[in-house]
Order: sequence, then C-alpha cells, then structure tokens
Amino acid sequence: MKIIYPCFPGGKHKALSLSYDDGRTSDRRLVDILNKSGIKGTFHINSGFLGNEGIISPEEVASLYSGHEVSAHTFSHPTIHRCPKEQIVRQILEDRKRLEDLAGYSVRGLSYPNGSWSKEIVSMLPGLGIEYARVVQTTGNFDMSDDLLTWKTTCHHNNDLLEKAKGFIELNKRQYLYWFSIWGHSYEFDNQGNWDLIEKFCELIRDREDIWYTTVIGMVDYMNAAKRLRVAVSGNFIENPSAQPVWLSVDNNTIEIPGGSTIEVMF
Repeated sequence: MKIIYPCFPGGKHKALSLSYDDGRTSDRRLVDILNKSGIKGTFHINSGFLGNEGIISPEEVASLYSGHEVSAHTFSHPTIHRCPKEQIVRQILEDRKRLEDLAGYSVRGLSYPNGSWSKEIVSMLPGLGIEYARVVQTTGNFDMSDDLLTWKTTCHHNNDLLEKAKGFIELNKRQYLYWFSIWGHSYEFDNQGNWDLIEKFCELIRDREDIWYTTVIGMVDYMNAAKRLRVAVSGNFIENPSAQPVWLSVDNNTIEIPGGSTIEVMF
C-alpha cells in the first residue's frame, strides 16, 4: 500500500510566513527588509486610519504591499467582543471593502484587533468572507493549525526569534509539515531599537531550498487545494479539481499534480 503525504510547493515540508498589524509607516522599512530576503508578509490594516499620522496612506497600499498580502484588521480597531453584532459586521465588511478597492483583490483574512474575539464572532466570520483570523496567543511550535478562525502563530518576534529560527532550520523529518509563523507590529522595532533582530532573522532563514516562503492566505489556499485532491483507493491515480498545482510525496517520491488534471501514480 502506498504511503502518500501532502507537501508544500516544490515538495518542501517547511513553510514560513509573517503577520504584522496596524499599517504603520514603519511597515515601509519592514517590507524593504522582507523584499531583499525573498520573505513574504501578511499585513493587517485598519482602513479607517489610513493617511493618519504614523499610518501609511491609501495611495501606497497597492505598491507597498505588492508581492505580500493585504488583510483586514477591522475598520477602526475596536475591542470587537464588546461591540453589537451589527457593528462587528460593519467593522469587518467596511474594512474589507476599502482594502479591496485599494489592493485590487479579495481580502479574506483578519487579525483580531486588540486580540479581541469570541465564539460568536468566530461563527460569524465565514458569512463575512473571512477564511482565517489570527489571535495574539502563540503556540511556541511549528505545528499546522487545525482551526484557522482562531489561528495561533508560533511566536511574537520578541520571543526568542533567532533561537526558534535555528530550531526550525534543523527540522528534517519529512513525514511532517512544519509552519513557522511570526506576528508583531513593525513600530515595535522602532520603539525597542531592535531592527537588527528582524534583519538577522531574515539573513539567517532566507534562500533555503526546503522552506516555502508564503503569505498566510497563500497557505490557506494551498492547503484547501490539497484537501480537495481525490485519491483512488488503490493510490494508482489522483485527481486535482482545483486550479492550482499540489505536490505530494508518494513512497518518498515527490510528484506534482497540476491543477485540473488526473495523473497515474505507478511507483
């Protein structure tokens, strides 16, 4: 019987993503560092504050975050678990609408403002077009999340980031998928005078052949496509009904299943 495991793009088994809040002007410096390193970021923005002092302008959203992900953070950053449900709906949908108009694509992610959420809010999110939502609690590990609407990252960037990066690099058991995810605010680097931390991190973890550098929505879309694969009971053929390709390990052989295709697997 074949042993079949999903892989990340290119047959990789490790993924890295960064998740940063508030759309402050210090994002400009962070994005520049990430771009030089080939690392992807997801940026959660309160569109109601765009253009205010210390916040990026609406006009630069598309260009600044090109190649990264623009994600929601509510329109005006309330502690939403205290808000009436009608206001929660408006906070999320109006933020999505304005960000979509600026970025030019569908905004489908969220980070909870002030880390504020409830089970009722979580139940509302799919109807508001939100496919993942990040909390501020962290796991300290590299496990894949089993609940994307209360998604916990590995760590905040001030929590032993370089040590965790070294441990992540050393992971080599390919029967597992590992996701190293980091959250924070770019202005914290200004406040704490530690821009060298993220620079050292990016230099340490960049350009590694076994790491997939992705946005959060990139991870969500890819894993959804992997879950939609149709594998024959025999394991002799696999159908991919999604548009994007998916990679698998079949008896330690890496194969690509192109989007919209069926392939035979005769190892």
